[in-house]
Amino acid sequence: MTAPAAPGHPEERARTIAFVTYPGLTPLDVVGPLQVCSALADLVPEFTVVVVGEHKEPMSTDTPVSLVPSHTFDEVPRPDVLIVPGGLVPTLAAMADEHLLDRLRGAAADAEIVGSVCTGSLLLAAAGFLEGHRATSHWMFRDLLTRFGATPVAERWVEDGRFVTAAGVSAGIDMALHLVRRLAGEDTARLVQLVIEYDPEPPMGGIDWAAAGTEAYTPFADELLAQALEGDPGLLARLRG
Repeated sequence: MTAPAAPGHPEERARTIAFVTYPGLTPLDVVGPLQVCSALADLVPEFTVVVVGEHKEPMSTDTPVSLVPSHTFDEVPRPDVLIVPGGLVPTLAAMADEHLLDRLRGAAADAEIVGSVCTGSLLLAAAGFLEGHRATSHWMFRDLLTRFGATPVAERWVEDGRFVTAAGVSAGIDMALHLVRRLAGEDTARLVQLVIEYDPEPPMGGIDWAAAGTEAYTPFADELLAQALEGDPGLLARLRG
């Protein structure tokens, strides 16, 4: 369910929020915050939401669902807000994809806000955006941010100037609600939260990070990184320190 449509036409909307797609991403990284921002666009005609990719063709994800961008990067060269989703091996491999990184550099050059979800922050970092900035990512790969000159922060979402990064997957919804609050005010953000009925109650309760034992997954994370960057041993060595 989305908010009731507000009057106005897309061509009258002056501020564009663009979500990036690339093969192998995690769909909830896009769809969660996309739903939040689409509700914003329904409520406030000043905003429009697009999904950009290299081509307007079905794009594979890390689930059986494919995504089709609404626009190409060339059609939306200067969005006001750019959000980059993450994923596992395909996203880690994309850190070495200079064509994609150049697309991000171009799209983010004049953006008011540049955001990411999960390991999407590693793509922002690889593109050179996060040096000297605080940022977060999925807990399994968050410390890799240091290799790009960023300061990793173990928080649900982190804002540092125009950069807003979210932790793993579902944290993108929290970040997007913060963006709505930043762009349109708290009343609008609360209405969006109500419209999408975002009131999570995990059946097992929240995560006990102190007892989670995340360090046990370090070998698995390193294995994924090695798989992803098999073709770029230089970058792999840099990230391994």
